[in-house]
Amino acid sequence: MHIFTNPNYNFLRWRWHAVALSWIIILAGVFVLYTKGVPKGVEFAGGTSVIMQFDTTPSVDSVRRALNENYPGGGQDAIVQTYGDPSLRQVMVRVPQVGAEQGASLSAAAQNVENALRKSNLGNFTVVGTEIVGPAVGEELTQKGIWAFVLSLVGILGYIAFRFEFSFAAGAVIATLHDVLVTFAFLAFFRYDLSLNVVAAILTVTGYSTNDTIVIFDRVRENMRKLRRESLNDIINISINQTLGRTVITAGTALLSAIALFLFGGEVLHGFAFTMIVGIITGTYSSVFVAAAIVTFWRRTKPSKLSTAAPVAASAAPARKSKSQRKARAS
Repeated sequence: MHIFTNPNYNFLRWRWHAVALSWIIILAGVFVLYTKGVPKGVEFAGGTSVIMQFDTTPSVDSVRRALNENYPGGGQDAIVQTYGDPSLRQVMVRVPQVGAEQGASLSAAAQNVENALRKSNLGNFTVVGTEIVGPAVGEELTQKGIWAFVLSLVGILGYIAFRFEFSFAAGAVIATLHDVLVTFAFLAFFRYDLSLNVVAAILTVTGYSTNDTIVIFDRVRENMRKLRRESLNDIINISINQTLGRTVITAGTALLSAIALFLFGGEVLHGFAFTMIVGIITGTYSSVFVAAAIVTFWRRTKPSKLSTAAPVAASAAPARKSKSQRKARAS
């Protein structure tokens, strides 16, 4: 299937503009995270989530007022929000702290939330879901998530450095780190909770972006051997154009699947699907612009083995005698 016929776009012409745009998004995300903090899900922050389905939908303010009046110690720190399809009339209450992590006290917070709402006459409701995570478990999950990401970057760096060159490995790792930072920025903009689903999506995006980058780098390596007279920028542009159809098809099908999951997957998968949508877009963007920019900068400052192989081979080959030299020797 051919989408483009002999494409010849100058992608590297806009690489520094793209890098500047990325920096703007990342710095804006850092500012939002610094001022508003990282919204953590129950898995990482620890706490109790209770999902209730009402006969008639109450307002979020009335639920919050009921918790402030009737929850033991006050419910000022509780998070109240509608949940799922509005037609289901569901409300989620999340209390950020739980009591002891053993015994029957694990369910005390959930029971207190239910009792507080029943005392306020908000209407009949049934509890359809409860999730309880202790703070120690949340801290352990946070550490494991960080280690999983760090080890994945180390593995990517080692693999690409072994298969290609260190300049390619540096470009791939920086592009992958760029994807994660941009994705975190958009999660901060839209205030999605950092949950296990989001962490799984980020690790999935890491692998997707790396695969897309390796496909382009593999074509660059082939063309560097075939097109020795071309400049590095021309070789990278040619390689990106040669793989452009594959990139569009792969990214397009993955993006359509993520959009369908976001629209029809339900509230539980919203964070996962949103992270995938942002990650697929920024992963494709970074493979074309960011990774290529890093490689061009690196190889201009440090000559590579492939670029120096041709001059060495040329100097080692015996020089052919000119026609005038041969005639002089014959006479």
